[in-house]
Amino acid sequence: MRNVGGEAVPAQDVLDIFVIGGGINGCGIARDAAGRGYSVALAEMDDFASGTSSRATKLIHGGLRYLEHYEFRLVRESLMEREVLWAMAPHIIWPMRFVLPFHKGGIRPAWLIRLGLFLYDHIGGRKLLPATRTLDMRRDPAAKPLKALFTKAFEYSDGWVDDARLVVLNAKDAALKGARIMTRSRVVSAEREGGLWSVSVEDAATGAVSTFKARMLVNAAGPWVDVVLSGAVRKNDVHNVRLVQGSHIVVKKKFDDSRAYFFQNPDNRIIFAIPYETDFTLIGTTDNDFTGDPKNIQITEGEITYLCNAASEYFSEPVKPADVVWTYSGVRPLFDDGASKAQEATRDYVLKIDGGNSDAPLLNVFGGKLTTYRRLGEHALEKIAGAIGAKGNPWTAKSVLPGGDFPATGYEAEVEKLTSRYPFLAKRYARRLVRLYGTLAASLLGSAAKTDDLGRHFGADLYEVEVQWLITQEWARHAEDILWRRTKLGLTLTQAQAARLEEYMRETIRNVA
Repeated sequence: MRNVGGEAVPAQDVLDIFVIGGGINGCGIARDAAGRGYSVALAEMDDFASGTSSRATKLIHGGLRYLEHYEFRLVRESLMEREVLWAMAPHIIWPMRFVLPFHKGGIRPAWLIRLGLFLYDHIGGRKLLPATRTLDMRRDPAAKPLKALFTKAFEYSDGWVDDARLVVLNAKDAALKGARIMTRSRVVSAEREGGLWSVSVEDAATGAVSTFKARMLVNAAGPWVDVVLSGAVRKNDVHNVRLVQGSHIVVKKKFDDSRAYFFQNPDNRIIFAIPYETDFTLIGTTDNDFTGDPKNIQITEGEITYLCNAASEYFSEPVKPADVVWTYSGVRPLFDDGASKAQEATRDYVLKIDGGNSDAPLLNVFGGKLTTYRRLGEHALEKIAGAIGAKGNPWTAKSVLPGGDFPATGYEAEVEKLTSRYPFLAKRYARRLVRLYGTLAASLLGSAAKTDDLGRHFGADLYEVEVQWLITQEWARHAEDILWRRTKLGLTLTQAQAARLEEYMRETIRNVA
């Protein structure tokens, strides 16, 4: 028994860890901790990855430009993680080649680029990813969509990730390992009582408030990490993070090549132009300080103009604001290191313990990026072990995420398996299902023998069987969760189709409740 505020609490009712925040860092820590045998609960005030974690450039990368800011530790750790994460989740992570066009008189001299790419190839334990090579842009197909002034380019390797699915799959695996995972559940207060945390959580759907006791609190609220400290935890004068807005635009496909482009801008920033969801090109990102509420973030007209102009410096066919079919913006919660420019602020993560001894410990997570989330989780567990005692050993490096139990280079074989088992599937549909669900695609489809068995059709290739899976297996509650985070079918469905999906989900969830 533990005595909390004069009331005896059975030991089995006390959690080891309570995590605030359902972004990549919170879900990654919860998964790692649950896999080591800690009892864990996690509360996310909205949907998984509804903040920063679904609004990135969607890269698993070392961060070539971070070398200019001497962030060698971060770059090396990031480079080492590329192939680890690819092996963990080959359905949602895959290699991508990047073309960096070069011309004399450009922003960076050729020797500096070569040096950076040499380090990129050799400090990160690269095994499967191909090395850098130089392209003759007078002959290479990569030159086709670009202006004729580029006669040389460098091509190097990094990786692509479906960012929102990375978060959801970490949450799903944490739940499979015993963690209690709660979405649309806001932490309204967190108070130290008798050596434990007493955490009050409000269910957004019902308004009901539940109280949890935990030996340790982890604040992984991303852009809201300081808000949690000053609000729920009631600390004053909190300022640990620098909020930086990053915005992206999506246009109809600008090129047929499977490679992405790395463009250098006259202001020393870089942008990427990346093949996106088969029919589109993703262009981003910006870097501007942000002072508003992260929940209300939107791309500005100035950012749209900036991205269009920057891409038009390279593409022979200009990118115009009228070409934009979708935009998204996110707030990066960078640790405030006093850097003078937003693009110079460190992308590294910082973990700080508050309390200890007689005070229940609090771990605050500042900064971080998708690529290093797993290592951040391991470092967080080191601090957690020091604060409340160790359980288990590091295990995630050789693990797989749900649906990722096939070889890193085995995606095409998985597509063939699925189409052999379900011959009525269109090839493009089968590819999408394997990309999202991996080996679990067959569990989703179940005993379906023809298209009619997939249930109601909502538009594009979205059927009732997938919607039901996302509701029951992946915490989806609204059409937005499915159309913009679990999938990207929001690019394809009409507003009327999205409204019908929302109505169906509302009715389905009401009936289940």
